Amino acid sequence: MDLEHRALWALRQLNLDMEATGTSRVTELYGLDEFCYHAFESTRLYKERMKMMHGKRILERSFKPGDVVLLYNSRLKLFPGKLKTRWSGPFCMVEMHSTGAIKITSEDGSRKFKVNGQRLKHYQGMFEEDKLISTLYLKDP
Repeated sequence: MDLEHRALWALRQLNLDMEATGTSRVTELYGLDEFCYHAFESTRLYKERMKMMHGKRILERSFKPGDVVLLYNSRLKLFPGKLKTRWSGPFCMVEMHSTGAIKITSEDGSRKFKVNGQRLKHYQGMFEEDKLISTLYLKDP
């Protein structure tokens, strides 16, 4: 009798009641599923926020064939000089591909190459034919 009493006491200590154990296990699994869902949602929201922050910095530029553009020189890093610009050009745009690559030529048409469209910007300067040169002659005093 003493042995049976000890065995029953040990079973109660281990909580081997199948129905209670099953219910607690199901409750733990639901809690784990809910935790995974919240982690997934917070990760998704974080990724959306970072995508929005990054996309806000990308400028939408539309170029047409014949536009005059400047090219950003990203390799000029060692000794760029204090006031040296990283933009070279002007270049003339020839064609735009659907991938974002743009074909440009130099002013004289000797060099043609493809570049990333994000490395270009519209040229706002004056052209040679637009410059007006005026000469002022001073009389000797």
